[in-house]
Amino acid sequence: MSVEDDFQAFMVARWPALLRTAYLLTGNRDDAEDLVQAALARAFSRWSRVCRADDPAAYVWRIMINVNVDRLRRLKLREWLTSRLPERPTADRSDELVARRALLEALDRLPARQRAVVVLRYVEDRSEGQVAELLGIGVGTVRSHAARALARLRADGALRDFIPQACGRGDGR
Repeated sequence: MSVEDDFQAFMVARWPALLRTAYLLTGNRDDAEDLVQAALARAFSRWSRVCRADDPAAYVWRIMINVNVDRLRRLKLREWLTSRLPERPTADRSDELVARRALLEALDRLPARQRAVVVLRYVEDRSEGQVAELLGIGVGTVRSHAARALARLRADGALRDFIPQACGRGDGR
């Protein structure tokens, strides 16, 4: 199989998962597609090294995380997710969409590294070791970022309506 065919097979297989993670990192479908495309472009230019890695998918995840961090550093004006659109507003009657929007906005308020840890650890269901390897940090740092991020998400007033009141603690947290 040629290099192009090998890369294309990888890209087709991993595109949905990469796009989902990129969307959670950026909060915007267009930015997510741009992020995945930039990451895959970098991966293709290094494909001979990537495909020899123990886990080529993890290598590409790491590239995507780095591209996102670079993107955030370059932003001069911060983009804020908002529920108000310039068009005439319409009521969103779906509780699931409201909860998802609140979660995305809460994720957007987290620092980039904490957001990356939360998305990789809890959305992508990766182990602490895998997250540490992908982000190039220690397992203890993953744990502390996750603990801080989860504390911020629990304290976020926008999420209080969506957090179950009976979490086994008896104090409603």
